[in-house]
Parts: sequence; C-alpha cells; structure tokens
Amino acid sequence: MKKIYIILLLAIIGLSAQSQTAYITNNADNTVSVINVATNTVSYSSLIHVGSGPNGISVSPDGSKIYVVNQGDNTVSVISTTADTVLATVTVGNNPDGIAVSADNSKVYVANEDDNTVSVISATADTVTATINVGDAPEGIAVNANNTKVYVANYNSDDVTVINTATNNVVNTIIVGTNPEGIAVSPVGNKVYVANSGTSFVSVINTATNAVMATIPVGNAPFGVSVSPDGNKIYVANSDDNTVNVIDSTSNAVTDTITVGTSPMGICVSPDGDKVYVANSGSNTLSVISTAADTVSATIPVGDDPLAFGNFMSTHVTGIAPQSMVSANVEVYPNPVINEIKVISNQCSVSGLEIYNLFGEKIYASPITDNHSLITINVVDLESGVYFIKATTDKGVAVKKFIKQ
Repeated sequence: MKKIYIILLLAIIGLSAQSQTAYITNNADNTVSVINVATNTVSYSSLIHVGSGPNGISVSPDGSKIYVVNQGDNTVSVISTTADTVLATVTVGNNPDGIAVSADNSKVYVANEDDNTVSVISATADTVTATINVGDAPEGIAVNANNTKVYVANYNSDDVTVINTATNNVVNTIIVGTNPEGIAVSPVGNKVYVANSGTSFVSVINTATNAVMATIPVGNAPFGVSVSPDGNKIYVANSDDNTVNVIDSTSNAVTDTITVGTSPMGICVSPDGDKVYVANSGSNTLSVISTAADTVSATIPVGDDPLAFGNFMSTHVTGIAPQSMVSANVEVYPNPVINEIKVISNQCSVSGLEIYNLFGEKIYASPITDNHSLITINVVDLESGVYFIKATTDKGVAVKKFIKQ
C-alpha cells in the first residue's frame, strides 16, 4: 500500500482568540451554567435546564456535545454545544456519578454508584448498549487517548477497574488508596492519576504495568483531578482544605498550593493549558487559575452547589462544523504521536487534509489527488500539544483530535 509522506511547513502566525466554553453543573438547582472563558462571564440567556441533581459532566472530544449525569433521576442529558439545548435524555443505572466520552466520540461511559456498574451509551443512537460490572461504588471514570481502556475509580472497594473498550471486559483491578473519587488519564497515555479522598493522597498508576508507581500526599479530601495537555502538571481539588495542589509529573511531588473557594470539587485544565477552572460547591463560584503563575486570576459566580465532576471544557475550532462530521469513516494513529501520524480512510475517499491548533488556526492544508486509504503525515516539527485533523471526504467531513508528544 503506497504511502504519501507530507512534510509540514509551519508558518509563523499571529494567535487569535480561542473559542472555549466552560459548562458547570449546578447540583442544587438542576442547571448547567455556560461560561465564556474569554470574558469570564456567565451567559444567563444560555442557562441549560437538565435533570435532577446534575453532577458528572463530559464534553465530547470533537466539542459538539456535552453529557451531564443527573443523579436524582438516573439519567444522562445530551446537550448540543451549538444551541446549548438538551437533545436527548438517556436512562442509565442507579445513582450515576462520573461520566467520560471515548476518544473517537462514539461511546459514553457512565459510572453507576449504587449498581456497581458502568453503562455504555452509543453516542449515535443515545441508547445504552452494554452494562459492565465493576467495583463497589464506582465514581470517577476516564478513557485513555488511544481509546483502548476505561479506568473506573471504585469508592468503597478502594480500587480502579480497567475495562477493554473493544470487548467491554474487565481486564484488571488495581488497588489504590481509601475512597478513590476523581480519576484522570495523562494525555500522553502513560499514567493515570487517582484522587483518594479517604487517605488524602494521589495514586499514580503506570498504564504499562497496571500497578501503582507512586503515592503523592496532597490536601485534605481530594476530589477532582485534571492533567495539563502536555502531561507535565496535575491539578488536584482538595474539598476540605479549600485548596488546589499542583503536582509535577516528573518528580511526583507537590510544587504549589493555591487557595480557592469553599469546598472545591470539579477541576479542569483548559485545552490550551493556560488556565485551570475549579468549581467551588460551598461558595457557588468558579475559580480561574493562571497556569503561568499558578495563582487565581478571577472568580466567577455560578449556580447553586456547582460540582462539575469531569471534563467540562469545550473548544470550538474555527473552520470545523461538528454537525458535518463522519468520524467513523476516518481513523488516526498512533495517538499520541511523536514523529508520524497515519490517516486511514474506511470506505470513503479523502480529497483534502487540514490541521488546526487549539486557537482555531489552520496550520497545514494539502489536497489529496490520489485515492489512497493510508496517508502518513510527518509531524515531528509540531510543538507538543493538542491538534485537530480535518479530513474532507466524499461522504462528508471528519474531524479527529490528536496529541503531539
């Protein structure tokens, strides 16, 4: 099979404003606040009404949908980011908590705390297609960047369940600390971070060995955890201390402690890595942390009892229309990538490829004149970070996110 090698020539370009939005679940008033992070303002006209007791939240990697767990009525609200309206409501297990979307946008995984199960939702049909038995009282849940594994933090059994996404089978169980809640996979794919609220430390799991490789003491009752896009920093929300700890991924040590609002719960690093957003459930605010100085730069009032447990940041990329995606027809690998990324087209013909950065800037474009199912792009000169490949095909436009190490 012939390969087309395309060498990327990166131009020096000015940075434009990102289109990023934060979606915050307000547990006590059954709403989701929509925040323009460029202006740090709440769009009250876009307040989204969901089910009872919204807690967990996850934005699809392509930025087109948001999935919100409603603990009070055992449902998931599916929200369009284009209109900020609820598209569908899916019934799942009892007392759902954490939620995560697969890297290819095709599946949604929901941790059902009272059932000891994970519901698998088809993102196309908005229906539950499988139910997986896991540990006791699953809460946090995360999917790796390669879309091969799901990691589930089980609060009562003090362990992490590892699920094979191809088979929906449990392939490993890893003992961690007491009462694990938040969980996050490093974007570079080699580590999983687990916030253990009962023992107040973070367990670091080596994904190659499925074993705990380090234990990091943090603040009191850590809840949410989030990793920077380059994998260098980990941010942990300590719900009883009203602080956020900053962890260096190389030394596995806390390098800074930041005071935020009362009872910080959900935490999320922005896709560009410049900011960290912390939902303070006790003070009904969102703290904005500048990662350059690791200090609070703004405080935004939101709804009642904001939890925002999961990935609540959405990025809209200029020139890419989520509603026109045909992602199932195009695959990219390896992901994360170091030198070359391969684009595979399945039952479609690719006529053009474009690459966008997180600022919505098109940094590469090339027409494809020959009909090849495998196209290889040299990305060795790209800086580390998150990018989008837009493939124009005879069946529509497909968009895939990839991480450059």
